[in-house]
Amino acid sequence: MIFQTLTLQNFGPYGGQHRLNLRPDTVGNTNRPIVLIGGLNGGGKTTLMDALRLVLYGQRAQCSTRGNLAYADFLNQCRNRHAEAEPTLLELVLEHTLNNAPLPTEFRIRRQWGPLQKNGRDTLEVYQDGQLAEDLIKGWDERIEALLPLGISNLFLFDGEQVAELAEQDELPPGVVQAMRSLLGLELPERLDADLDVLMTRKRKQLAQEKDLQKIEAIEAQLNQLTEQKGSAKQVLASLTNKKEWAEHELQQAQDKFLAEGGKIAAEQAQLEAKRAHLATDLDHQQSQLRDLAAGALPLALIEPLLATAQTQAHDEVRHR
Repeated sequence: MIFQTLTLQNFGPYGGQHRLNLRPDTVGNTNRPIVLIGGLNGGGKTTLMDALRLVLYGQRAQCSTRGNLAYADFLNQCRNRHAEAEPTLLELVLEHTLNNAPLPTEFRIRRQWGPLQKNGRDTLEVYQDGQLAEDLIKGWDERIEALLPLGISNLFLFDGEQVAELAEQDELPPGVVQAMRSLLGLELPERLDADLDVLMTRKRKQLAQEKDLQKIEAIEAQLNQLTEQKGSAKQVLASLTNKKEWAEHELQQAQDKFLAEGGKIAAEQAQLEAKRAHLATDLDHQQSQLRDLAAGALPLALIEPLLATAQTQAHDEVRHR
């Protein structure tokens, strides 16, 4: 699949109509298959990527400025503010070789919308070799998913910041992995297995007698119910797994913080233990001095006040007599 041209009309900062030539260039014998778009911040580079995603995937497009906006509100936001009543148009022309044909097929995808009401939508037109293809319009989501799955579109339609973000991740997001499996055909055996189950079920129904049909239908209903319960259980398990990972992350942070603060506490404890040992030594020294005093003249010093009191009392008694 090779992009040829991209046309923008009244889209974002691009007022009026603009057409970009995206066809890979060839100079002499040298191929130049990579298209680089450069410009200052706010120059509209990301808007071009959003235009490519929007024209290809419509409501499913993962555009940079959409956020949680509803599709109709996002389309209104994408309109050039000077467009007034003029329509907004995105058109992408690409070539793709179908079934090993000698010549590639040209596809022209066009999305157009005007000032939208609350529940408004865009108009999709798909042309194959210049002819309007109604079947492609109805099944465009399935066709583009087979050509360029949405999950891996960021690997082809990206800016420098997205390259850095993907490069820093240890593991690819599950959506990207699933899209790559689909693109490479790795999930084909699973699809064949499911199709075989459906075919065998239909064959059993044809061969079964009427009395067995009710039993089979009841079993199938029970199987569908269990399948739905299994899907719900998987969703709950995924949610609990995310919560578990988050809890483990918080636990690790708490442990790291505890260890970091515990080192400070351990250092303070060592200082306090040293101070306590010093005070205990000083206490022993003071007690030893007190014992030495008690063993010497200290008891006599305690008797002196008693003798002075007795002497005073004796003088009083003599005086009284």
